[in-house]
Amino acid sequence: MADEAVPPGHWWDAGDGGRPPVPRWDASVPSPARMYDYYLGGKDNYVVDRLAAEKALSVVPDGRWVARANRNFLVRAVSFMAKRGIRQFIDLGTGIPTSPSVHEVARAVHADARVLYVDNEPTVTVHNRALLAKGEGVVAIDGDIRQPYGIFASTGLQGLIDFDQPVGVLFVAVLHFITDGDDPEGIVRAFTKYMVPGSYLALSHITSDGTDPHVIATIQEAYAKASAPAVFRTKFEIQAFFAGLDMEGPGLADVTEWTAYERISSARPTALRFLAGIGHKP
Repeated sequence: MADEAVPPGHWWDAGDGGRPPVPRWDASVPSPARMYDYYLGGKDNYVVDRLAAEKALSVVPDGRWVARANRNFLVRAVSFMAKRGIRQFIDLGTGIPTSPSVHEVARAVHADARVLYVDNEPTVTVHNRALLAKGEGVVAIDGDIRQPYGIFASTGLQGLIDFDQPVGVLFVAVLHFITDGDDPEGIVRAFTKYMVPGSYLALSHITSDGTDPHVIATIQEAYAKASAPAVFRTKFEIQAFFAGLDMEGPGLADVTEWTAYERISSARPTALRFLAGIGHKP
């Protein structure tokens, strides 16, 4: 790496050195971000995304409801953190803007809350800059969580986030697009090791536990030609992301259990199991 690319101070780490270049956006390839936008009823998606998404929905008829439950978890997590004093957030794998956004939820509690939005798809970042990062204290950058130290080195992060103060880090519905070869635990650890006591981690992830093998196979096939694969992990593997953190209630639980409304609506089992949790650094 050229000298001018080395970030100042304690942010430099050789952890990204051996990682391959991040693939760039291709409009002919289904995008998980745009597929998720389609699940949520958005319009920022293409035919190729809708076809892949419909393949997944063919075995998960309640998939749109599960996607909304996951989005509700994000809102709940940000509100929970903000009410406990968190005034700065890093949203990793932001996706297409959806209201209420992270900074809208956080600023309902703290008007001066700061939010860094990070996504590796350039068109998503363009959307985020146009629709989200329009005011002071809100920044959207093009960055890939598989290269966490590149994110730390960015002027967007260094000018906004103070790791000497508690921070809320969000890995919501993003790590299941990271293969084991890209070391997802190491990615999470790259962030949590800089978090001071009082910080929080929110994370959601699809799980193989309780999900029918046919559903898993069909979803994996739907994402096989997308810009990122669908990686199912066990509850044990997902729990490992919270190493060193104290879990907040209800612990690592189905995403539908995180709000009263979703608990009422979750009397029927979902075809796709989605786990979510909030960890606190003691």
